[in-house]
Amino acid sequence: MNYYSLNRKAPNVSFKEAVIKGIAPDKGLYFPETITKLPPDFFSSLKDFSKEDIAFQLMEQFVGNDIDLISLERIIQETVSFDFPLVQLTDQISTLELFHGPTMAFKDVGARFMARCLGHFAENDNTSQEVTVLVATSGDTGGAVASGFLGVEGVNVVILYPSGKVSDIQEKQLTTLGQNITALEVEGTFDDCQAIVKNAFVDETITGKIQLTSANSINVARWLPQSFYFAYAYKQIENIEKSLVFSVPSGNFGNICAGMIAYKLGMPVSQFVASVNSNDVVPRFLVNGQYEPKRSVATISNAMDVGDPSNFIRIRELFNQDTSKLRELVSSYSFTDAQTKTAMKHLFTHHDYIADPHGAVGYLGLQEYLKYNTEAQGIFLETAHPIKFLEVVEETIQQKVAIPAHIQQLIKKKKVAIPIKNYEEFKAYMLQSK
Repeated sequence: MNYYSLNRKAPNVSFKEAVIKGIAPDKGLYFPETITKLPPDFFSSLKDFSKEDIAFQLMEQFVGNDIDLISLERIIQETVSFDFPLVQLTDQISTLELFHGPTMAFKDVGARFMARCLGHFAENDNTSQEVTVLVATSGDTGGAVASGFLGVEGVNVVILYPSGKVSDIQEKQLTTLGQNITALEVEGTFDDCQAIVKNAFVDETITGKIQLTSANSINVARWLPQSFYFAYAYKQIENIEKSLVFSVPSGNFGNICAGMIAYKLGMPVSQFVASVNSNDVVPRFLVNGQYEPKRSVATISNAMDVGDPSNFIRIRELFNQDTSKLRELVSSYSFTDAQTKTAMKHLFTHHDYIADPHGAVGYLGLQEYLKYNTEAQGIFLETAHPIKFLEVVEETIQQKVAIPAHIQQLIKKKKVAIPIKNYEEFKAYMLQSK
């Protein structure tokens, strides 16, 4: 399997090269040359497969010959060593919980898979230089990457996060581990953090001295494993008699794009709903056909505070840049903080379910779609444990939420972060650290 740059001005590369480079020299995201459908009976027989078997079948073609099959099986087994339960709320609506991993966020899977891939490459290539993983986070990515890469030989991790715009627990998860993990606290928004990362990859004064890769969903090893979730949900549905709809809380659009990979592999899905907060670039695009990025605004669903979602270009590529075909499979709705809180209250009052703000946005998007498609069967993704947004959750549902013991210990730890104001300060730090 080879990967090409979506800017089409860089050489095609192998899976290994795409993972290590993160982004192409022409600033383009890497995309698989081919996506081969799995046998038709695979998805109809998912109940007969373990979650490890499902993940292996979904990933094998994308890895190609760069990882031997025995090692790939081991990497996958270590990646998905926790549960992904489907919780039914009504006859028509269920939620897939993706927060049962070590950092209680859906990004644990991609971070663990990528970390183990890089570890495998380092173990099997003595000539490889040390790799620095550079990642921008709007919340959960940072903690998942920090946990997934902690202690991995030959890999250093630098995490950029917007000051004052992540929750206290999210901040502690990425600033308290030490070892090979460094946190940079950026004066600005997530978009500023992401711009610094993108600029670093094309700055030869940095790349000439440091082998950079990214652990954001722009990296194929972070992005593609998220397709597992959708197959795990499909496996758990008792009776699939209606058309199936997934509502995905969307920020950088990596998760929903991975769902579309599962669809392209042959999984039956009638619609994807991209549910967003007040950062509404994609809903506006689907209305007027104009992709117009704008500066992100802060919301209570902070992991989705993205004004220029990187992975939307991959979604457009999946449909050969044909917006009319994209609109047939994808709907998108935007919701305010007030609407999000109302949904959180409703889920708690009527379904005894505590949702975090991101899951609540997913629920709202599914409800909106079902208003006009009453015969559909819907699943919304609950992407983070409500404890990660303790203050807003407790204030909204007027109920105390129990804090797990390991989180109580985390809160007591001292934050260690380096303040950064702009790209020049970031660059100075990177070159000095080298």
